Amino acid sequence: MKISLFFAFNALMLLQVCILVFAQARFSNETDMQALLEFKSQVTENKREVLASWNHSFPLCHWIGITCGRKQERVTSLDLGGFKLSGSISPSIGNLSFLRSLNLGDNSFQSNIPQEVGMLFRLRYLNMSYNLLEGKILFEGSVPTKGVFQNGTTVSVFGNENLCGGVIEMQLKPCIESPRQKKPFSLGEKVAVGVGVALLFLFIIVASLSWFKKKNDKISYEELYNATSGFSSSNLIGSGNFSDVFKGLLGLEEKLVAVKVLNLLKHGATKSFIAECESFKGIRHRNLAKLITVCSSLDSQGNDFRALVYEFMPKGSLDMWLQPEDLESANNHSRSLTFAEKVNIAIDVASALEYLHVYCHDPVAHCDIKPSNVLLDDDLTAHVSDFGLARLLYNFDEKTFLNQFSSAGVRGTIGYAAPEYGMGSKPSIQGDVYSFGVLLLEMFTGKKPTDNSFGGGYNLHGYTKSVLSCSTSRGGRTMVDEWLRLVLEVGIKCSEEYPRDRMGMAEAVRELVSIKSKFFTSSR
Repeated sequence: MKISLFFAFNALMLLQVCILVFAQARFSNETDMQALLEFKSQVTENKREVLASWNHSFPLCHWIGITCGRKQERVTSLDLGGFKLSGSISPSIGNLSFLRSLNLGDNSFQSNIPQEVGMLFRLRYLNMSYNLLEGKILFEGSVPTKGVFQNGTTVSVFGNENLCGGVIEMQLKPCIESPRQKKPFSLGEKVAVGVGVALLFLFIIVASLSWFKKKNDKISYEELYNATSGFSSSNLIGSGNFSDVFKGLLGLEEKLVAVKVLNLLKHGATKSFIAECESFKGIRHRNLAKLITVCSSLDSQGNDFRALVYEFMPKGSLDMWLQPEDLESANNHSRSLTFAEKVNIAIDVASALEYLHVYCHDPVAHCDIKPSNVLLDDDLTAHVSDFGLARLLYNFDEKTFLNQFSSAGVRGTIGYAAPEYGMGSKPSIQGDVYSFGVLLLEMFTGKKPTDNSFGGGYNLHGYTKSVLSCSTSRGGRTMVDEWLRLVLEVGIKCSEEYPRDRMGMAEAVRELVSIKSKFFTSSR
């Protein structure tokens, strides 16, 4: 009898615990639902009826634009980009405590960005670009240094002309505070202020003259000669179509730099130098190689000398890290780079291209994406380099590009260059997308696009598709991990033969970030 009562008591307690857990999960899910319904109530324009499914008749995780986590069924992604919605952004969005990705870009939302967005500590991607937002970025205190705000490139607010403030990487104008009425200054205070202003003005003049002198003192051939020990072969770290790259120690502080010396005897080298300088005007991104200065001078023999000085990347280029490896053995973890590191590098390169294609004042086509042009710093953060073939698309000279590309570009990028370039097409952002797709497939299959097994219309794109097809036809079981399949599908969509069929870089970034957040949550 006592034993029966004991088991009955335990069963009752277990039932109560289950009810509490279920109720808590339901309550948590209800919190997300109420937050989204409140968000919907602030939307005043919904012509496409994309939010029609946002009601109690549909399961929350089946609503348009919503992605939920598998275990707790909490909202992890809200993607309403490009749906032409208008209205204000409800502060209730701050109640989506599991949110990792928020995309409200390319709509017509107005008013301020709610401060509550800054409280989403799990947020890793934020896009509010191209809306009608205004006012001050209200993220204050410790919030801007945590979560999504650790990396300014994962926060996009471009295209909102009336926004101000935020971190430097957002590239917004500073906020001008409204002047407050104060008591009149006393005579002593006025004198003190006058003296202070005069001293400050004098300091600014001296500092400006010093800066101007430094800015206009172009680095000399002798400085670069000394920095590289006479361009010693022991400091040679790379060679390209038009140049050699040397490691050097520059200045009294002995700053480690990479000196790219142009071989002006090669046809197109001067144009490459000019193109690279032009491409760097007004662009700045954490995943683009940082140009420190340039040298246009004469060498010790009186010959023309051109060089570009870049920040040194201690981990070298990506091609040094890629090891041949068949896709079928992709579960072997003896690679030089971990899978998580490769996903991070892919996101870095994709983010750089998205910036060049979408967020630059004038779109830039890199035209030469390949592993040797992806440099890695100490943290294995990727930086896209070598803009010798890059073109500002608004000011494009077709004849110059075709001459340069046919003489050097194609030879240097066989396998990576978009097929339409071989038929004389103009450079385009779609061409960069193709090259990125090939790069992505190479990173995760271990096959180079120039592999001897390819030819006669059979290429890395076709190889990857056939392997994925075979991997799911063996007894109905998949032989490739889900995350790898998703990554390779991005590469396939980017490397389609026809430009119109290719995925855009913004979409590629979203897909890769989603894969990372789903499968590699502990990585950078």
